[in-house]
Amino acid sequence: MDTQTSPEADVAELELEAVIGFNGHVPGGLKCHPDQEHLIYPLGCTVLIQSINTNEQNFLHGHGNNVSCVTISKSGVYIASGQVTFMGFKADIILWDYKKRELLARLSLHKGKIEALAFSPNDLYLVSLGGPDDGSVVVWSIAERDAICGSPAAGLNVGNATTVIFSRCQDEMFVTAGNGTIRVWELDLPNRKIWPTECQTGQMKRIVMSTTMSDDDSFFYLGTTTGDILKMNPKTKLLTDTGPLKDKFSLGVSAVKSLKMGGLLLGSGAGLLVFCKSPSYKIIKKIQLQGGITSIALRGEGHQFFVGTEQSHIYRVNFTDFKETLIATCHFEAVQDIVFPFGTAELFATCAKKDIRVWHTLSNRELLRITVPNMTCHGIDFMRDGKSIISAWDDGKIRAFAPETGRLMYVIDSAHRIGVTAIATTSDCKRVISGGGEGEIAYWEVFDGSVIRELEGSLSGSINGMDITVEGVHFVTGGNDHLVKVWDYNEGEVTHVGVGHSGHITRIRISPGNQYIVSVSADGAILRWKYPYTS
Repeated sequence: MDTQTSPEADVAELELEAVIGFNGHVPGGLKCHPDQEHLIYPLGCTVLIQSINTNEQNFLHGHGNNVSCVTISKSGVYIASGQVTFMGFKADIILWDYKKRELLARLSLHKGKIEALAFSPNDLYLVSLGGPDDGSVVVWSIAERDAICGSPAAGLNVGNATTVIFSRCQDEMFVTAGNGTIRVWELDLPNRKIWPTECQTGQMKRIVMSTTMSDDDSFFYLGTTTGDILKMNPKTKLLTDTGPLKDKFSLGVSAVKSLKMGGLLLGSGAGLLVFCKSPSYKIIKKIQLQGGITSIALRGEGHQFFVGTEQSHIYRVNFTDFKETLIATCHFEAVQDIVFPFGTAELFATCAKKDIRVWHTLSNRELLRITVPNMTCHGIDFMRDGKSIISAWDDGKIRAFAPETGRLMYVIDSAHRIGVTAIATTSDCKRVISGGGEGEIAYWEVFDGSVIRELEGSLSGSINGMDITVEGVHFVTGGNDHLVKVWDYNEGEVTHVGVGHSGHITRIRISPGNQYIVSVSADGAILRWKYPYTS
């Protein structure tokens, strides 16, 4: 009899093909690479490199927890990303090689969370800001991949620093800002020290949300929670001007970018995108977007730029006509269900909170969005004939929609008292089977229901989704351990594991024809994996 090998020994890695998702809550998380061909942004534990012109995606895997900040060096050679971790534990910064798409170094000093990161203009240094439990600022040498020096980021009688920007021209000056603190730092390399100078803003008490440096270092601008802009001179450390005086931006200036051609782009927490100029900061051009704006990323000099919002929308805007094009969207709440139509893997549907969305599988593009305001959709199914999407809602109703247009076809009222929580359809398209919050099932027939076998599916947390191939040879599971597992049905053993989700996996499906596995999770992400066996 052979001895039991460790389960990990012969488990292969599942190949991640595509991701639909973008964490729009990371301040400044959306970046445009200097090659002007790629967007870089965080999703859960992963940093995504997305080609702007094609569907090609690359994934930087290495963080053990959610990515909290991303930055790219001016040359485009390096990417750095920071993460959150549990209180008291070290939070890693990872330095990546952009061209090779691989991890160069792991920099660990801060505790709890990396709040912000910035490269010096000539790729010499990286400066990092620790989160609220940490409160320190550290300068790292890129060549040595090691810390040069560190210091508490803010003075004793003020709040935390939350943002950092480097000088655009010299490697020895950077700025940190946050709650009641704006500091210009000088790096003294021979003595391995950094020296802060507190900037004077007179009577103005502000909480800074966003910062940007002008191209020639003559000024830097700060966006505040109050909804105004402070313009500072880094040489004199004095306030140059501030505005707008009257109509301040609702929900704060959450993103700001200084343009080489003059003027500022700014985004508000209320989703307003504006072009304006100092000293009046009067609106010259504006557009209203969906969700609070958290990122503005310039493509080249900013003749075109990208905007990321909290509702996980990515827009492309051309500066001259100042019109937006939605280029990527995804769920920004937990995805409850995913389903393919019978017999085709070309498209699939997902639901999250008030939205049902239909996606084109290969391009990750959203084809249709059906929204029922103030309701929550718990489950969906395609009728076998493909003529309707049946959905289960928390108001106790079952709603049927046309998959091409999203038109409401019919409603089954008060199907369940405490909401419809599960749904399925019969292959003759004549019956809908539903389950409700009170535990009732409207219609079901199963054979005798005796247990054939039991397997230990997950060592940490529940299994929330599973699916089996039509042939019954393999099945897949996903759950609270964030892992996608492919099982051999006869052996009862895991053959492949997929790492990529950073939230609980809520549902999982094998596509008709066994080409893909699609898994969805509580952080709003949809991941498409290559099915590891040829059928």
